[in-house]
Amino acid sequence: MSHKRIPKRKAAIAVGGVAALGAAALLLPNANASQSNGDAATPRTFKSNDVSDVASMLASQLGDAFAGSYYDAANKQLVINVVGNNSNVVNQIERAGAVAHQVQNSTAELQAAAKTLKTDATIPGTSWSVDPKTNEIRVTADSTVTGDKWNTVESTVKNLGSGVATLSKSAGTLKTFVDGGDAIFGGNARCSLGFNVTAGDGTPAFLTAGHCGVAAAQWSDSQGGAPIATVDQATFPGNGDFSLVKYDDPATKTNSAVNVGNGQSVQINQAVEAAVGQQVFRMGSTTGLHDGNVTGLNATVNYPEGTVTGLIQTDVCAEAGDSGGSLFTQDGGAVGLTSGGSGDCTAGGETFFQPVTTALAATGATLGAGDAGAGAGDAGAGDAGAGDAGAGGAVDPSASAVDPGAGGDAVDPGAGGDAVDPSASAVDPGAGGDAVDPSASDAAGAGTGQNATHHKSHRKHQ
Repeated sequence: MSHKRIPKRKAAIAVGGVAALGAAALLLPNANASQSNGDAATPRTFKSNDVSDVASMLASQLGDAFAGSYYDAANKQLVINVVGNNSNVVNQIERAGAVAHQVQNSTAELQAAAKTLKTDATIPGTSWSVDPKTNEIRVTADSTVTGDKWNTVESTVKNLGSGVATLSKSAGTLKTFVDGGDAIFGGNARCSLGFNVTAGDGTPAFLTAGHCGVAAAQWSDSQGGAPIATVDQATFPGNGDFSLVKYDDPATKTNSAVNVGNGQSVQINQAVEAAVGQQVFRMGSTTGLHDGNVTGLNATVNYPEGTVTGLIQTDVCAEAGDSGGSLFTQDGGAVGLTSGGSGDCTAGGETFFQPVTTALAATGATLGAGDAGAGAGDAGAGDAGAGDAGAGGAVDPSASAVDPGAGGDAVDPGAGGDAVDPSASAVDPGAGGDAVDPSASDAAGAGTGQNATHHKSHRKHQ
């Protein structure tokens, strides 16, 4: 296999760790059905990326009758929970192409219950989020919550009343996934890059987890290597878990794609809101590609370091070193950044993610490359842009994400840093530290923290 050099101002995109083939097989072009038009009484089919806009519109129209929503992935339908039996409300929902579902608990009642949990049961090792499928709050306590702590949580949930909340025990330990991976390095911490963005001042940057940004001010693409990026903003704990990290070289060229392994790349087109029931994919430097579903929104997680609110809850697995990595949809929607969880990719468990939309709004950044603007393939304004003038932001679908014999693919420097070169199986280790050293990685498929790809100018995904 040939080696390609990557100058410091170019970007390499390749992801460590073998991709989960089951998840990768699902990432096929145009696999999601488009919305279909029908009469008002027939539910429409939706792409998962589209349901949040319709749900938000109905929430504003229905007022107190709106009690949450979720995506029925099997039927590709949007389900709207309603309190009461108002035929006008049901008609409004059906005209929008959604399905009305009558429930017991209103949004206000569930919010009040969440406030009670915050006041009476904020104990490290606990978490809770609203599950619109059951119209209840799902409360989880990890293995460290025992004795009086467990009794406190249990009694608090019971006192909320019948059908308001459920309590379950997790076998793992709730923690942030800040170490153990081999991706971006800051001090003694190792994390994963989430998505490349353009900072508010127009300079290239990336998003990662806030607890990573708090752990170290500067980040490198190799352990002990020279810094390539500096933390500009970091939020953790509190109202989120996200960092904006600016590349030190303002001429850094990046793209906006996730290389998911097995010869596939997913172009990231926009930031989207998560929806319960939505299928999502997570890429991480420690464990590679895994998929699952969104199970809760606006989750509160009580980490040992402090409480974080506003997170996405999923059943996608993750492990140490995956922190900050990208959560995305099949058709290119950026959903979240890996925060933490209580399980692993052997036993399973729940994992929490920082919503990308919230991180972008808080940092003033936009999704996509800072050098986009001149190419015919440039996606244009807002958070959709990714390409540069030389390559039009295109990812070559024939490019292999992880070469078992080399440790990762590279971007062809002749493509303007935005197109994957299908002939590039590894980056030349002599390229001034800008690349993956194949000898430094375990064989692809081992799934260890050393299966990672380093890029000097572009730290793409974990």
